Order: sequence, then structure tokens, then C-alpha cells
Amino acid sequence: MCRCILGEISNMAAHNFLWSLTKNCFTFGLIGLTVSDRYASIVPVRGSSMSPTFNPTTDSFMGSLSDDHVLMEKFCLQKYKFSHGDVIVFCSPSNHKEKHVKRIIGLPGDWIGTPMTNDVVKVPNGHCWVEGDNPSSSLDSRSFGPIPLGLVKGRVTHILWPPQRVRHVERKNHQNRHSPS
Repeated sequence: MCRCILGEISNMAAHNFLWSLTKNCFTFGLIGLTVSDRYASIVPVRGSSMSPTFNPTTDSFMGSLSDDHVLMEKFCLQKYKFSHGDVIVFCSPSNHKEKHVKRIIGLPGDWIGTPMTNDVVKVPNGHCWVEGDNPSSSLDSRSFGPIPLGLVKGRVTHILWPPQRVRHVERKNHQNRHSPS
């Protein structure tokens, strides 16, 4: 009789523990999802298009372990508050599943000089002009034109990984921007 009661108490304790653990995991999962969806998330930066700002050395052996991982804040999306030189994450204009990380060179109304064609392009309302910090290895607005601000997912503020590269991401202005005339 005593063993039966002890066994039942043990089963109830295990059940309560599992139920409590499940509730806590679910709660933390919802909080994490909400933070990631509305406020900030961590994004990997692949490739050399933003070198030397991100991934200054490419190590094919280490692969994604050596890629920079950055903090992307989403408060800038509330009123599309961006500045020249901000680094942003956006969906590719040709494939919405691809994410790109580039620097804003031009905002609506700016005139952008394109060195390859010697043309000057006006950035339309609701768009921005983005370029990689490594022009020889970057697929950016010079290839696909201005991108709609609606494709922007957030602004990069900090490098979080690898540990020796943890730092704030600085805003840099480029020289091919012209003021509106």
C-alpha cells in the first residue's frame, strides 16, 4: 500500500514537473518570438560584399563559424527612419526568401552617380539606394536599382559574433551621392 502511494506521488511529481517545464518553455518561446519579430533579431552575414565591415577574412574551412552575426533592430521600421550610411537587412527584390546586408547610399530624392555608366539616377519616393562596402564583390542597387523601403527588415547596429569582433557598426557616408538640384 505504501509503495503504491509513493509510486503515485512520484508520478504526480514527474507530471507536475513536466507540465511546469512545458509551460515555461512555451512562455519563453512566445516572448522570444515576439522580441525577434517586433524589436530585434540576430542575422548571419555571409559572403564578402560588405568586407571589411563584415567578414574581413573568408575562411572556407570554418564556413559559417567564421561568418559575422549581427544584431538587427527593427524600431527604424515604425516610420522608416533611415540615414545615409546605415547598414540594413532587406529582402532581395528578385527573391523574397533571400536576405541581403548593404549600406544605404541614397534616400528618396537623392541623386546617385553610377560610375560604370556615368549616369545619374534620382532615388524615387519610398525607395533607397544600397551598395556593399566591397564594390567588386557586391550585388546591389548598381545591379537591380533602388529598392522599395517595404523590403527593409531592419538596421544593423552591432556585430555579436565572433567574440573578437564584437563592436558597434558605424555609419559611413559614400562619395557617389549628389544633393538634389
